[in-house]
Amino acid sequence: MVSMLMASTAISIDIMLPAFGRMRDDFGLPADSTQVGATVTAFFLGLAAAQLVYGPLADRWGRKPTLYLGLAIYVFGALTAALAPSLGLLIAARFVWGVGAAGPRVISLSVVRDIFEGDRMARAMSFIMAVFVLVPVIAPSIGAAILEFASWRVLFVVVAGFGVVLALWSLRLPETLDPANRMGAGPAALARAAKVVATSRVTIGYTVAMAFAFGAFVSYLSTSELIISEIYDRPSLFPIIFGGTAAVMGAAMLSNAWFVGRFGLVPLVRSAFRLFIGLSIGLAVLGLATAGVPPFGLFVVALAVTLGAYSVLSPNLNALAMQPMGPVAGMAAAVVGTLSLTGGAVFGFLLDQTYNGTVVPLAIGFVVYGTFGLLFTRWAGGASS
Repeated sequence: MVSMLMASTAISIDIMLPAFGRMRDDFGLPADSTQVGATVTAFFLGLAAAQLVYGPLADRWGRKPTLYLGLAIYVFGALTAALAPSLGLLIAARFVWGVGAAGPRVISLSVVRDIFEGDRMARAMSFIMAVFVLVPVIAPSIGAAILEFASWRVLFVVVAGFGVVLALWSLRLPETLDPANRMGAGPAALARAAKVVATSRVTIGYTVAMAFAFGAFVSYLSTSELIISEIYDRPSLFPIIFGGTAAVMGAAMLSNAWFVGRFGLVPLVRSAFRLFIGLSIGLAVLGLATAGVPPFGLFVVALAVTLGAYSVLSPNLNALAMQPMGPVAGMAAAVVGTLSLTGGAVFGFLLDQTYNGTVVPLAIGFVVYGTFGLLFTRWAGGASS
């Protein structure tokens, strides 16, 4: 259930990726335009901003009422996006949709932190994220199949239905907020909880590192359809390539549970960043040596392995950031989510703007963001060593 609540974010993005071409056509945009990618950025910005609201609500009123509020907004945003008559209104609806998606995300992290901590939390997050990653494996293919007989707008209606199913399913979710940790009402209690989060070097350091890693992933999401369809001229293969890459990411997350037990969180995160940077350097060199268009098969393999390294980073950085935050888990999940997602959305958008019809800007962006991520993990780790 928690995996599917987390997956509400992924399906909101991945099912629509095969429709980018049709959306560009409907809105009169050039075939190589990146403007449609703003629907991804807007969603992430809404997802990020609203978490600062859901966190305190979850700590004050409980996990379940907050979850239902988020799912209601989620369904409303999806249906509004399906009816949007212009790209500008679609982007606005996607922002609202992201605001709704923030609820399930905050509650998912809060519930896991309520029940687990430390390495056990990291292993639990690995399994949850591995199931969650199945959505990117199948969602683009589902989207492409629906597009064979329906408008791209129908995709959003399907996701709204998914939100309704989640609301009904989560009726069986127990309330996991410990009454002893229930936050008092009023701005003073909120300020105290926020101070606990903001003054934790461990939490802030790993959150910023997560933002850089996530920025690389956001840019991949926004430009992957362009790369496969425009650079390599193989649009029919996009759902297969995207799903295959997601499968590699899922396998990496499943393996992460064993890696955490074998090596520990901090050494594993630093090693994963080094691997991510090394693979990205290799991809950048390969791109530069081939005029920006490496052999298709080699590019796909290199990209999949690089994203596999990212998949090891994601649950572990979350676990490390949340580690000291047990008494204010809801607020912490909100701050961690807001900072990492806002930063990631902005970093991803900035990297998107460097797209030049080759894979080189993406690869170089991976190197830069990975390096900054590693530096911040070292800064954060110093507080706990």
